Amino acid sequence: MNTLEFTALIGLGGLVAGFLGALTGLGGGVVIVPLLTVVFGVDIHYAIGAALVSVIATSSGAAAAYVREGYSNVRVGMFLEIATTVGALVGTALILHLRVSIISIIFGVVLLYSAYASMTEHTHSGANDGPDRIGTWLKMDSTYPTANGMEGYHVRGVPQGFVLMFVAGVLSGLLGIGSGAVKVLAMDKAMKLPFKVSTTTSNFMIGVTAAAGAGVYLRRGYIDPGLAMPVMLGVLAGSLIGARVLAVAKVKVLRKVFSAVIGVLAAEMIYNGLK
Repeated sequence: MNTLEFTALIGLGGLVAGFLGALTGLGGGVVIVPLLTVVFGVDIHYAIGAALVSVIATSSGAAAAYVREGYSNVRVGMFLEIATTVGALVGTALILHLRVSIISIIFGVVLLYSAYASMTEHTHSGANDGPDRIGTWLKMDSTYPTANGMEGYHVRGVPQGFVLMFVAGVLSGLLGIGSGAVKVLAMDKAMKLPFKVSTTTSNFMIGVTAAAGAGVYLRRGYIDPGLAMPVMLGVLAGSLIGARVLAVAKVKVLRKVFSAVIGVLAAEMIYNGLK
């Protein structure tokens, strides 16, 4: 395989990763890192470095559209970024002291959870819950567009969500992913946000989280421009397409396919780590 073919395939993989990441709120890193390491044999440190750049691109591409359309809760995202940014710095410090095999196993476990989270039905909304004291004090309650017009919701469980966001930040810095699965879990389950608000706010947040860790990888020389550029361009294009599709699509079938692919990649990552 020559350089041009390799670059084209990497860009195509980034396109698919960005599309799925924008639709599910999980970020493109959950596809990019196993794709680069398992399929193309890239060292996991360089794969994580490229994935962090792609995660920033995903957030930049999808988040702007979501904010403009009124889905993302910017106030919630900015508050929770305090926890994820600190966590990302902790995660990047940990990776310098962990073996590649351990990182692969951790990544595989996180991928399995991501597949499960993507398959889980999210049918509840926080609209019918009463206001929360902390959420009200921080003025986090908001509205989002639905088929019946703008619908209001209350933000709850802010402390629980803050702790889960720190965990998400650690995973982001350690594994080079947006850790959207944990972020969506925190906002959907703990903070009772509507699912579309959770996924779009997750996309809004992952870029800042990834940027905190990318600086450390750049300083250590783990970001290769020749690898990161096609990944970033592909993910950016895919995230823009995914953002347009999310507003009108029923993504149940896509979630099943996504979960199946992630499950296979997770098994391969865990096997390689154990081997």
